[in-house]
Amino acid sequence: MLQTDLPVPYRIFDRDGWASLRADTPMTLTASEVVALSSFNDKISIGEVETIYLPLSRLLWLYVAATQQLFSATARFLGDEGGGKVPYVIGLAGSVAVGKSTAARILRELLARWPTTPKVDLITTDGFLHTSAVLASQGLMERKGFPESYDGKALLTFLSDIKAGKRSVQAPLYSHLVYDVLPDRHQIIDRPDILIVEGLNVLQPNRLPREGRTSLPFVSDFFDFSIYVDADENLIHDWYVERFMRLRQTAFVDPQSFFHRYATLSETDALRYADGLWYRINLPNLRDNILPTRDRASLILTKGADHRIETVALRKL
Repeated sequence: MLQTDLPVPYRIFDRDGWASLRADTPMTLTASEVVALSSFNDKISIGEVETIYLPLSRLLWLYVAATQQLFSATARFLGDEGGGKVPYVIGLAGSVAVGKSTAARILRELLARWPTTPKVDLITTDGFLHTSAVLASQGLMERKGFPESYDGKALLTFLSDIKAGKRSVQAPLYSHLVYDVLPDRHQIIDRPDILIVEGLNVLQPNRLPREGRTSLPFVSDFFDFSIYVDADENLIHDWYVERFMRLRQTAFVDPQSFFHRYATLSETDALRYADGLWYRINLPNLRDNILPTRDRASLILTKGADHRIETVALRKL
């Protein structure tokens, strides 16, 4: 156990302490698969998967099994044992460039390879952003990723339908290439056993209602388990700028890219522009909206240099 400034409800593990909780959980990913699942600027090794993600996979297997038993007990009590299954929903939050996407993909593959072979789906909340046209009309293009830039009602409706066990629920798709929601393009989520929902602000609470009015539910009200990927803001800044500079030489070269005009910037100008985006948009969003939700998570993965997870904080039940 480590000393930490996190609140009392968490048990804190260093890498060795957490790795020991893997028990006999088998490694089902190969080194090449781990590389393929990694974001191109998020370094992760098969050793990291064994140390951090296999124990987490074991914990989630125990939690899912316990939740299924609780659901069955409730159904027996209500005389509704023929009801449809309710997906186990995992929320995954954290800053831009912190490595959420890699963590979500690694988890999805590990969970889908349990001996029970559950059906595991993954969505990102990017698809629930308002379109660029709507954001531009409201003067919110530089607030993309802030809570007000999302269609919260659509996201809540989607999660409500998922938890109701509905078939073929549609989630809108987002393209990072064109930097916009794709019209008439959807991902179909059809009653998975487990759904991972990844996004910047998925742990954000709603404002409290006034004068006895009914409050809308939080997105996190639909989560059975939640994970926050954490790191020092200076590290995240460096990862963000490094990613921007690499994209400048890769994705930005595509004429269809929203950021194509930045592909020809000099290195000095590109660094200055990336810094401006960070300090003007992403850092305020992290400080004001994302980081304050960290301590609402069931589990916190804290990264050090090279995206290496140094500590794991597990909320006490």
